Amino acid sequence: MAVPLDYSSAPPAVTSIPPKKPIYKNLTFQVLTAITIGALIGVFSPRVGVALGPLGDGFIRLVKMVVTPIIFLTVVVGIASMGNLKKAGRVGLKAIGYFEIVTTIALAIGLLVANVARPGSGIDRNAVKVTQETTQQVAKYQAAGEQQKDFAQVVLHIIPNNVFAAFAGEDILPVLFFAVLFGVAVAGLGERGRPIVAGMERLTEAMFRVVSIIMRVAPLGALGAIAFTVGKFGAGALVSLLKLMGCVYLTMGIFIFVVLGSICWMCGFSLWRYLVFIREEILLVLGTSSSESALPRMMEKMEVIGCGRDVVRMVIPAGYSFNLDGTSIYLSMAMLFIAQAFGINMSLGQQLYVLAILMLTSKGAAAVTGGGFITLAATISATKTGLPVEGLALLIGVDRFMSEARAITNLIGNGVAAIVVSKWEGDFDQTKYLAAISGRPEATLAGVGLPVEVGADLGRSR
Repeated sequence: MAVPLDYSSAPPAVTSIPPKKPIYKNLTFQVLTAITIGALIGVFSPRVGVALGPLGDGFIRLVKMVVTPIIFLTVVVGIASMGNLKKAGRVGLKAIGYFEIVTTIALAIGLLVANVARPGSGIDRNAVKVTQETTQQVAKYQAAGEQQKDFAQVVLHIIPNNVFAAFAGEDILPVLFFAVLFGVAVAGLGERGRPIVAGMERLTEAMFRVVSIIMRVAPLGALGAIAFTVGKFGAGALVSLLKLMGCVYLTMGIFIFVVLGSICWMCGFSLWRYLVFIREEILLVLGTSSSESALPRMMEKMEVIGCGRDVVRMVIPAGYSFNLDGTSIYLSMAMLFIAQAFGINMSLGQQLYVLAILMLTSKGAAAVTGGGFITLAATISATKTGLPVEGLALLIGVDRFMSEARAITNLIGNGVAAIVVSKWEGDFDQTKYLAAISGRPEATLAGVGLPVEVGADLGRSR
């Protein structure tokens, strides 16, 4: 559709397309190369691979250092800058409604594939070596899961005892809860709240600058994480669990290309072009096994692709707690895997009951490695279906490999959610979208030869 021009003002400045960077300076190339090198190190020198683990852990810590303040700042500014609490409430309700529908579909697909493929059948439980370290890990997850199995406790957990404790912890939900309250309060101040919003805007820009600095060491983080994973859990020791891994990856693929693909088609944008646009973030998550590592860049890119800033600042942070599609698939399949491995036949009614419980407990799953295990332990305890929590020991060896799949699925699903809600709100810039998917920092106005700058520096264009 042609974009009308306003000739009463000066035309947009014609800018030249910047020269293409050498491939070795491209983050996609750097991360992909790092992942390959890390995998080779893990295969040929496992001891060195395990020793490189701190590189990955250090990078994830760097990202987690800025994620909490970014979520707080962006949610507060997103709500307060709307100036209309009705709009904020409407966006929030649309997002939550979308999250609930899509995650329920993800859970159902996981149950369906696990029932058909039966990955747990024929597993020799004795063939999986249970070390003292594994036993201690299971006990840790079980203890954490006990705190989540009571719905009342889950709700109370969202409310922090004090604000500073919420920022010091790793759980996003309490921070998100306080951010919503604070944003509503600032919005209620009207004109008096504008200086607060302006100050937080500047803080947000500073935090994104910090992120750009951290991203320079992303390839090292990916190399260390992959080298550690392959070095410690060599594929030879995991043969008996490859069927489960295959089922999980297949199910994630079905969900992304069938379910999310259909949603994209119905909303009028291309899933494939969107995936190409966020390829750097996908590779970053692949290397670190944490969707949190790409959260700041994902928020910037969703604005560049055309989503409204206010929508992005509400939907993306909320999605990291409420729209964990990949985690939902993994949880439903892992439950049935443990049941099948221990010869427990779960009726359809029991499976539907588990699905209902998972719709609640999956919302408390952290967006970091290990969060899914805690939620799984909580669900097993809450359902009282006779599943042994000790069954988690069967999964610990391959969890790191599957965490990459669910983290990537979570990342892709949250981006799709931001685009969908932006379109529902009529707050989607088609010109920016066309520029973004074209792979150039500029778009051309239809029917004219005048380029409109979209911004080579991600997140700076508005």
